[in-house]
Amino acid sequence: MKISNQTRHNLEDNLLLFFTGYSRSASAILKEQDQKSKQDDKSMIENLHFVKDLGLQSQRALEGGDLHEFARLMDVHWQRKKQRSGGMSNPKINEWYDLAMASGALGGKLIGAGGGGFLMFYAEDKTKLRQAMTQGGLEEVRFPFRFRGNQTGDFLN
Repeated sequence: MKISNQTRHNLEDNLLLFFTGYSRSASAILKEQDQKSKQDDKSMIENLHFVKDLGLQSQRALEGGDLHEFARLMDVHWQRKKQRSGGMSNPKINEWYDLAMASGALGGKLIGAGGGGFLMFYAEDKTKLRQAMTQGGLEEVRFPFRFRGNQTGDFLN
């Protein structure tokens, strides 16, 4: 992607990652998605095509420097992703997500296959979001952008 340095820096500065404390087997969630896809489940196929289009819209938003639109698309993606499987989220993850959105996040999503792991949010008022999520029981995991892939020691605590 062709993203300006200013957009990349703003994105890096305003993305926050929080560990939910939930570990999950991604294979179970992905297996359900795979089975439904192979059965030509119209709802699943439509969902996956919609998410593919969101990826293209996200690319355009980033290349155009529109980080508010990128954040909005993260939220749209998360709402659509939850429809794929009942195991994608749980009441506590939904509670944390709602807390973040009420505390300055402009958009966010659960990273990975679902069911646990990390919540990522885009927020320009990072202090307010950090305080709310910490009070909500989540630990922030700081991370730098890397262009060679993650390696041991990249995550900051």
